[in-house]
Amino acid sequence: MDMAAPRETQSESPILRLQSVDKLFGDFVAVERVDLDIREGEFFTIVGPSGSGKTTLIRMLVGMDKPSGGDILLRGRRINDVPANKRPTCMVFQSLALFPHKSVGQNIEFPLKIRGVPPAERRERAEQLLRQLHLPLDYHRKPVGQCSGGEQQRVALARALAFDPEILFFDEPLSAIDYRLRKALEKELKDIHRETGKTFVYITHSLEEAMVMSDRIAIMRGGRIVQVGTPDEIYNRPRNRFVSEFMGEVNVIEVERAGERLRDTATGTELVGPHLPEGFRHGFLVVRPETFRFLDGAGGAATPNRLEGTLYNEYSLGSRLQYQVRVGASVFLVEKLREQRYLGQLDDRVTIGWDPAEAMLFEE
Repeated sequence: MDMAAPRETQSESPILRLQSVDKLFGDFVAVERVDLDIREGEFFTIVGPSGSGKTTLIRMLVGMDKPSGGDILLRGRRINDVPANKRPTCMVFQSLALFPHKSVGQNIEFPLKIRGVPPAERRERAEQLLRQLHLPLDYHRKPVGQCSGGEQQRVALARALAFDPEILFFDEPLSAIDYRLRKALEKELKDIHRETGKTFVYITHSLEEAMVMSDRIAIMRGGRIVQVGTPDEIYNRPRNRFVSEFMGEVNVIEVERAGERLRDTATGTELVGPHLPEGFRHGFLVVRPETFRFLDGAGGAATPNRLEGTLYNEYSLGSRLQYQVRVGASVFLVEKLREQRYLGQLDDRVTIGWDPAEAMLFEE
């Protein structure tokens, strides 16, 4: 069993297609009318808050649950009724589900053993995967219970790769480990995806994981998929306020139409917004913290949107700094690179501003 060669490009034809997929538990609709194409060879992440339906969706994709309606197609073949052990897919669970009484090698070789692969071939495959996942070869005989959390993550991934599945599914496998190790494993997982050329379908509630690893992201809310796109597309062109807020901290200003302008309903300040949709009357202007600028008398004169307030606090975010500016009863976040640090003091009166094209306008 040779490892699949790296792919130069992803196939545009979907390896997995969902058509109007529903899942009901009694009267409760967990997943509703989901249409989705997952391309062969891509790293596809489904992300959403708790209760959004993402875990129910992946359980149907794996074969652990059957859809209540709609179809799931693998390479064009309907697989709604095909059990998990009959599909060319594999799942890496949050709990990892390793056998604690077995060695690392026995865990990796287990799916090959139940398929009748000869011992010598199983051993060769296990050692190949140990090398690929940066584990020493002598770990083959090491009790898996003596491995660190990060090592156990690698063992679980090696076992999933052992029988060369077409699609690997991941159910929040990094959620229970510390931040530093999680960041390292995010990069390793992305590297392994590139090396193997496999299709990865990943479930997480972490925006950060999704942004780091994914080719495309699907955002779920209330059992529905509300947007699918690349990390850049979703971050820069969210479809609604929910997506914009889910993709990171934002400043939200409730506004109403004032002729060809907008009016901040909290302060009465008139603002210049992006293009106003026909019939727009009331909604929300969303401005990301990194879009705000501190303005002085000369440099800010050409900035049409300006708010005056008090610098209340400063937060260190490593290479970036975040400031809290209070404007009346409203609180705004301003984020800058460390070399762009505001040189004044807390409690200074400050003016912040942004250009119209840098904001997003939503009616919901």
